[in-house]
Amino acid sequence: MAYRVLELIADGLKIEPRDALSKLLRDENSDSCFRLNHYPPCPELEALSGRNLVGFGEHTDPQIISVLRSNNTSGLQICLKDGTWVSVPPDESSFFINVGDALQVMTNERLRSVKHRVLANTQKSRVSMIYFGGPPLNENIVPLTSLMGKQEESLYKEFTWSEYKTSAYKSRLADYRLGLFEKIPSTNQ
Repeated sequence: MAYRVLELIADGLKIEPRDALSKLLRDENSDSCFRLNHYPPCPELEALSGRNLVGFGEHTDPQIISVLRSNNTSGLQICLKDGTWVSVPPDESSFFINVGDALQVMTNERLRSVKHRVLANTQKSRVSMIYFGGPPLNENIVPLTSLMGKQEESLYKEFTWSEYKTSAYKSRLADYRLGLFEKIPSTNQ
């Protein structure tokens, strides 16, 4: 599914070749992984009256793409541009697709990674399964040539997936991790 979604993105952005993104996940050295998360119910939340207990802190996914599926329990939230947190309605028959930081760079911000978090639920366990589609460790992460306009400049310095992954895992979860790789520092904190 991740391959197909990336090829549809390539179609929409007129990226050539069509498999420029999906081939990175198909590569035998792809740094993709699968994770299962379990968030047990937290009835103590009701006693906190109105306070949210974070099950997994705010962050963006560093990879190219993330495909998430969960049970029918609420908890996933995304952050809007104005800083407002919005709950994603739970739907055990749907998939939630996240653009990762690497795809943000590869599209020169035509697509943006989304900050998200998971809140604990008072009554029910939340279970989620996530496929994180990552490129090979030695892959250079740069805007795709076929996507860049003639006078357009990259917003990011060139780096390898290994360099970014190392940097990301040394930072705090909520940090804006792409800032170290921007050509001009941003206010995306």
